[in-house]
Amino acid sequence: QVSVLYFARSAELAGLRCETLSVPREITSLQLWEEIVKVHPRLAVIRDQVIFAVRQEYVLLGDQLLVLQPGDEVAIIPPISGG
Repeated sequence: QVSVLYFARSAELAGLRCETLSVPREITSLQLWEEIVKVHPRLAVIRDQVIFAVRQEYVLLGDQLLVLQPGDEVAIIPPISGG
């Protein structure tokens, strides 16, 4: 189980700021994103803009293998604009 944290637009689309999800211990970053989107299909619209962080380290969506530990934090951070 991992803690998934949603920020900004991802929180709006998911309808919550955090939750705990059960995912495989070994999973690629893209598979992890797909697992999250299964739970919250509305997140699919930000796939190409999202920044993903696992244990406070930025991760690209792709074939990178993640080895998750129980309680790890996964953050979904959409693009942030500012002025």
